[in-house]
Amino acid sequence: MAQSYDPSKAAAAEASVSAEASASGSGQIPAPPEPENRRARQWRRLVFWGKIGVTLLTLGLLYNSIFAAPDTAAAWRQLLSTTLSGAGRGPVLLALALVPANWGLEAWKWYRLARHLEPVTFGRSFRAVLVGLTLGFATPNRVGDYAGRIIELKSRRVSALGAVFLGRYCQLVATVLAGVAGLLYFLLKFYLKGYPAAGVGVAVSALLLSGLVLVPLYRSQLLLAALDVWRPLRRFRPALAIMPTYPAAALHAVLAISGLRYAVFCGQFMLLLAAYGVGGPLGPGLAAVAGTFFLKSLVPSLNALADVGVRELSATHLFGLLGQPALPVLSASLSLWVINIALPSAAGLLLVPGLRVLREKRSSK
Repeated sequence: MAQSYDPSKAAAAEASVSAEASASGSGQIPAPPEPENRRARQWRRLVFWGKIGVTLLTLGLLYNSIFAAPDTAAAWRQLLSTTLSGAGRGPVLLALALVPANWGLEAWKWYRLARHLEPVTFGRSFRAVLVGLTLGFATPNRVGDYAGRIIELKSRRVSALGAVFLGRYCQLVATVLAGVAGLLYFLLKFYLKGYPAAGVGVAVSALLLSGLVLVPLYRSQLLLAALDVWRPLRRFRPALAIMPTYPAAALHAVLAISGLRYAVFCGQFMLLLAAYGVGGPLGPGLAAVAGTFFLKSLVPSLNALADVGVRELSATHLFGLLGQPALPVLSASLSLWVINIALPSAAGLLLVPGLRVLREKRSSK
């Protein structure tokens, strides 16, 4: 990826080189790294091990609450066999049929964002999404998703980083708006029942959060100003500077596509829950699904595989409040991950080598 020339960084590098040369000439030991650089490395290590700790804790809680029960493996095999060979086969196949719609909407969203940078086709956008999904499967916080999409573009790679971030943020907005409503239902129904004053306060806080999450989207200049305040975040400003150039109509369209994709996700989850025998009223079930997606989005993950524990633990807890058994909910949630993440990531593997050869041919022309 091409980087812009920064005179201040170049001057600092030259000063560092000259200092090391003079130190070596005089027999002195070069100066140690600046404390700020050491603090940055220490912070990154702390964040990395913190994520590992959260992932292990989540998987441990999930194992203790589900798999530690006796005869769970046998019960799970019987549940899967009954579902896939009986009446649950239809909802599972329908959920599978919605996978192209799910990632087709994501490709449409990226197409709307990428054409603001350069002319693109929907086919290129779809391929970029699948390659990004594959590369993001095993990378921290799915940063490979950025590389998979940017590599398909011919120019403006730095601005493309901001475009990818904008698309992911729009999806996060849809998740937060629906998830706040879903969790508000559970808070008022199960945790704050009999405390009307606290319930009003939580409801007002939920409305404020729903409004605040839209501010970086439609007032992105405020986001850029906030990046200037905290020095470690200033490096992201060149990429995110593309956000204010998107017109409001384009933001409306991308947000609407994100909402449609979120609805497809919810529909797939509800179909899989029905396939595994999870019943109950539609409204509370949708609230549990929305709350599950929201809680999962709050925990940064090491990779796509680490997302499994967070989502499953959230789903079993919320549906447990509705009186649903944990094993069918866990099976539905794991099935959702397999059909939407694992299988498309495997399909994207077929495109990665071809994409590299295609890029080599382009560069040789």
